[in-house]
Amino acid sequence: MDEIIFVDKPVGISSFGAVARVRRILSERAGKKVKVGHTGTLDPFATGLLILLAGKATKKAPEFTKLDKVYEATVHFGATSTSGDPEGEITETGKAAPTLEEIQNILPKFMGKITQTPPMFSAIKINGKRAYKLAREGKTVEMPSREVEIYELEILDYKAPELKIRTHVSSGTYIRSLAQDMGEALGCGAYLTQLRRTKISDYDISTLPLFDLPE
Repeated sequence: MDEIIFVDKPVGISSFGAVARVRRILSERAGKKVKVGHTGTLDPFATGLLILLAGKATKKAPEFTKLDKVYEATVHFGATSTSGDPEGEITETGKAAPTLEEIQNILPKFMGKITQTPPMFSAIKINGKRAYKLAREGKTVEMPSREVEIYELEILDYKAPELKIRTHVSSGTYIRSLAQDMGEALGCGAYLTQLRRTKISDYDISTLPLFDLPE
């Protein structure tokens, strides 16, 4: 039970929910409570690779938390979301979706080291409380900006108003914030409709032995 566990998280459950399911299964197998923790969360609307640690392996968490990541995402232009994703309050901006050339022209702004402000609906702690809990209470949350690094940002497909991208980023980068910042740079607004994490450092979801996560 002292192991590294790879999970392909489905849409609709939180990372903590995935941890709870794995903990239940391992504890049933061991006949005692097994400690399980995650090494970095995914939003409920997102899918993809979660690395969980069980038993004595939980001590290895610091080895995983700062690793770079690869995501595939769909950005929807012409609207904004209070959370940056489909779970927030969606507002149409009334602005036309950008052309592919316009998108290509602003991409260099988001390459390399950039300053990014995490979304209010995030797990970052503000004065000891999760930011998303404060946001749900209707409180104004002042999110601290941070420096992150975007190593690669590739357009996979564009059928206006939806852009599919693949991006390789440093730990701490929010793809929701990237989408919102792209929408702001183009003057039309944007939010994420889909997000999938495919790699964490050299751990590639397409080649890993995945834990069978029950419903």
